[in-house]
Amino acid sequence: MPTDIGIIDTMIDFPHQDMKALYKDIVAQTNDAESKEDFEFPVEYMFKDVPDKELRHENDPLSVTLREMDRWGIAKGLIGVGGRAKDGTATIGERAIEAHPDRFIASMSADPNRGVKGIREMRRLKEEWDIRAVGMFPSGLFPQVAINDPLMYPIYSTCCELDIPVFCCAGVPGPRLKMAPQRVELIDDVMYDFPELTFVTRHGCEPWQDLAVKLMLKWPGLHYSTSAFAPKHYPKAIIDYANTRGADKIIYAGYFPMGLSLERIVTELRNVPFKDEVWPKFLRGNAARVLKLDD
Repeated sequence: MPTDIGIIDTMIDFPHQDMKALYKDIVAQTNDAESKEDFEFPVEYMFKDVPDKELRHENDPLSVTLREMDRWGIAKGLIGVGGRAKDGTATIGERAIEAHPDRFIASMSADPNRGVKGIREMRRLKEEWDIRAVGMFPSGLFPQVAINDPLMYPIYSTCCELDIPVFCCAGVPGPRLKMAPQRVELIDDVMYDFPELTFVTRHGCEPWQDLAVKLMLKWPGLHYSTSAFAPKHYPKAIIDYANTRGADKIIYAGYFPMGLSLERIVTELRNVPFKDEVWPKFLRGNAARVLKLDD
């Protein structure tokens, strides 16, 4: 693994002081007592250590994330903008981009249940913040919306028009929510109907990672990112695909500070058996191309 490549992290965030408030909308949709009463982080049953818990008392979360990025070779991070408070104050993502435009790349989270209002928000954020991606969590929406639901189509169409990718969770969700909206075969409909769309999966596609590989072979615009997975748990099918025909399709994404530390991610990455020629594309090149960065 090269150490001087300047990694682009397509899923990174800042420590949050009130994790319960941050995830309240997801927790409200769960149906088990443990998720509702015991967890601060909806998927902490999957992670031994949650960095957000240790860092929530930090007074300057932006500095914390920058410090960890500098320490572990992360040159740029994809972060969220939008969702301003009623008093009009900027989000931490917006403040980060204003202060460090060379380190952070703007994206937004889309909710198809918002209809036309959501599409207007996409256009506004593209104009104001030059968002380079749209993120979606189909199982985490309320009500849930499947990857191939007609409600999603205006978002896909607008992404094509604005020439930006969608990063979408696929596979069994971590929070204890119904998985049906994220079944990987649903992506096939979307790619057929939107051949110009760049679609990047998040959170592993398990247990359908072999199907994800088959679909990436089929659809030029379909990619896979490694978000929320410790590198020692990267699916073998994904590693094998990157080392053969999929070197241009697999994109690095972390999960700091939600469930994984950058220290753990980067340390474990050194043992992932990617070929030498795959590493630059995985760590930087593929993300730079998909996000249309000057690289």
